[in-house]
Amino acid sequence: MTTAKQPAIALQAVIFDWAGTLVDFGSLAPTQIFVDAFKSFDIEITLEQARGPMGLSKWQHIRTLLDDTAIAGQWQRYTGRAPTDKDVDAIYARFMPMQIAKVGEYSQAIDGAATMLAWLRERGLKVGSCSGYPREVLDVLLPLAAGEGIAPDHVVAGDELSAGGRPGPFMALANVLALKIGDVAGCIKVDDTVPGIEEGIRAGMWSVGVSLSGNEVGHTQSQLAALQPAEVAALKARAEERLFAAGAHYVIDSVADLPEVVAKIEARLAAGERP
Repeated sequence: MTTAKQPAIALQAVIFDWAGTLVDFGSLAPTQIFVDAFKSFDIEITLEQARGPMGLSKWQHIRTLLDDTAIAGQWQRYTGRAPTDKDVDAIYARFMPMQIAKVGEYSQAIDGAATMLAWLRERGLKVGSCSGYPREVLDVLLPLAAGEGIAPDHVVAGDELSAGGRPGPFMALANVLALKIGDVAGCIKVDDTVPGIEEGIRAGMWSVGVSLSGNEVGHTQSQLAALQPAEVAALKARAEERLFAAGAHYVIDSVADLPEVVAKIEARLAAGERP
């Protein structure tokens, strides 16, 4: 709940998710690999099912999928028993090399992302980031993204904090520590997933959802271009509804639209408002 008449503070940093937010329009890299990894165990899951827990760390994402009644039923029929954490480990071990091998194919920067990051830095803002990707995957992705002008000041991977990942606030707060931010209310968290929005809210930050480029819509640009305008509008509306329900203060089509929201948040901070 926004509280008015607090001492005014300045905006200091913006913390971004990666897939579906800064790179990989439609967030295809993680979802397709989940489908492929489960298929290697003779378990059929759809892209829509794979997208469900998106934003969690990849191990927890697999655990959540195996907790789904339909998927757990397949596993029971395949193995004769309910899935365990050891099975999560096995799928994760299969998933990781597949993800590392494929992430580069989906590393293209989202249109306008590099220009937007340069604009933030011109305003003196710091740029943080975090991801459900483990560090091994980010080690492949980061140099490719940097070649397209996507190079945050700090990056936190989904597997490197003992406290855990999303929807907890830990990765966002790790950015606060690394970037030496004086007040979490001076931060914006930008993410295309429900757990990512919840992460920002729990960290005490302004949270901005991304609809069209992200997981909640889950279409490539060419797929969206092939749809009728009314179909695109319906997908966008459904994504916005889910992101707002998670607590987003604003929802934008893609990070290219962030400057307008930054201006609005700066005005609210100047007026003494907080997230």
